[in-house]
Amino acid sequence: VQLQASGGGLVQAGGSLRLSCAASGRTLGRYAMGWFRQAPGKERLFVAAITWSGGSTYYADSVKGRFTISRDKAKNTVYLQMNSLKPEDTAVYYCAADYSSLVLIAKTGYEYWGQGTLVTVSS
Repeated sequence: VQLQASGGGLVQAGGSLRLSCAASGRTLGRYAMGWFRQAPGKERLFVAAITWSGGSTYYADSVKGRFTISRDKAKNTVYLQMNSLKPEDTAVYYCAADYSSLVLIAKTGYEYWGQGTLVTVSS
């Protein structure tokens, strides 16, 4: 599975961005998906996850109520809608996939990773 993340950019605080993670090489129908982020000099942290069915989602407390993860099986793509962005959301965002029916929140649970897309939120 190859993952391509896109949609990052520069946005003012309070603004919105939608990240996309397009998969190739295999359909994502049976893959759990997640988003992680890594700020400069810090470890990669969990942001959001969704089951292969799309029926369950899970969010880090820091983004709950502001971010929404979703998936479009027909497009083989997972999205992260980010609203009410804050400067502390600035990071490189990575999507990840693993063949699992569970909601995966640990980065060690994911086998496949995209290359990352930079999100910068100015104050």
